[in-house]
Amino acid sequence: MAKPRRFEKLAIANRGEVAVRIIRACQELGIETVLLHSSADERTLAARMADETVCIGEAPSAASYLNIQANVQGALAAGADAIHPGFGFLSENADFADAVTNAGMVFVGPSSANIRLFGDKISAKSHVEKAGGPVIPGYQGGDQSMDRLLKECERIGYPVICKAAAGGGGRGLKVIRNSFEAQDLIQSAQREAQSAFGSSQVFLEKYLDHAKHIEVQVFGHASGHVTALLERECSVQRRHQKIIEEALSPSLDEDLRRQIAATARELAESAGYRNAGTVEFLLQDGQFYFMEMNTRLQVEHPVTELVMGVDLVKAQILTAMGESTGWPKDLQPRGHAIECRLYAEDPYQNGIPSTGRMLGTDWPHGPGRRFEVGFEAGDEVTSHYDSMIAKVIVWDETRVRAIQKMKRTLQDTIVFGVHTNIPLLQQILSHEEFLSGKMTTRFFETHFNKALPRPEFSESENKMLQTLSAQLAETSSGSTGGQGSIEANPWAHTWGQS
Repeated sequence: MAKPRRFEKLAIANRGEVAVRIIRACQELGIETVLLHSSADERTLAARMADETVCIGEAPSAASYLNIQANVQGALAAGADAIHPGFGFLSENADFADAVTNAGMVFVGPSSANIRLFGDKISAKSHVEKAGGPVIPGYQGGDQSMDRLLKECERIGYPVICKAAAGGGGRGLKVIRNSFEAQDLIQSAQREAQSAFGSSQVFLEKYLDHAKHIEVQVFGHASGHVTALLERECSVQRRHQKIIEEALSPSLDEDLRRQIAATARELAESAGYRNAGTVEFLLQDGQFYFMEMNTRLQVEHPVTELVMGVDLVKAQILTAMGESTGWPKDLQPRGHAIECRLYAEDPYQNGIPSTGRMLGTDWPHGPGRRFEVGFEAGDEVTSHYDSMIAKVIVWDETRVRAIQKMKRTLQDTIVFGVHTNIPLLQQILSHEEFLSGKMTTRFFETHFNKALPRPEFSESENKMLQTLSAQLAETSSGSTGGQGSIEANPWAHTWGQS
């Protein structure tokens, strides 16, 4: 068990809603916070909430949020005892974890050895194979010659998926459906992998063409015990990025649920894993296969918190301090939770990012409704970072009622000033395949591969729109040089549309 070390001040090496989430957990634990931020995030909700802020660089991520020394030096300058990396950016960077530890601070997360083991997909798969876990047939050898990779594609059998060995998030990932396109797609994957992760190494796997994405939340306690907090359904994805997640999965019976949870726990225990982590699987035809392990907090962790009755962020901090989480030994799930990621994007133009000033928001709070928000009215949504601005999470006694609650919550949610994907989320939640729980990872590309058609307004709505546009043009001409336009009105920004 780790030697207890009480934190007086914790640094947060992240931004947006996850930074806000960590600050709130620290406030409840009586720990001061310092936000390590870029110049673009000087006036944000997280910056206003933190006890202290340190600007660590300019807006580009490479100059700030991905700069290891800038983060470490900023935390040291503020007198922090520990750094929480949130998710994304440096959260799965073993060198960052080592740099934090070498500077005399505590990294709130797993050990650098765990991060290295699971961060490299080839070593992770080898570990799972040695532990007797289920793996997808494939090739992860060191021979990266084109001849060898093409021969392995033939051996595995098409379709084959080519993945970057050193990273994820959909970058360096290509689905190869026949021998004619194999070489071009492998070379493309290698170029993307080199650009994104500094390594062109790839590996090959059999592509499961109607699989579901199931992940298990695990948590390694300071005592050495690992808890499996059951699964999340994450099959609704766009370009390998999740949009809607839920817990528990509607696809598992109790026997399969026990099997997949036990497998995830055993894999984490065999690595001596500590803190929060997620073991991800692909499920097809009743069989599940290890895909990867994320050695960090997940964006979708709130659905597990609501169903299992835990606080994962507090647990992360307590475990990093060497303290007990206080969880009961026999955690049992209750009800159903769904999370929708709200993106600043235009669903009527195929999801292109929407930037600008947030003019106003209204989050319709109520029983079983939770909002993880990183922006307030007056804050600027820029093009520098991921376009997710908030998460909407609901809980109810059954999946059917949770879906109904989410649809109503989104209908009542107002985000004014930028476009959002609320109309798209509403259509997904109403789709027959989603309602039945039968969606696979190909659900989005099959049913939502085109931009949504723009809604048509009634004659009265159009008259109101023209009046508002004229008023906006008149009132804004003094400050904007006559730039007031139809795009500045609420109709154009699609808030609250179902």
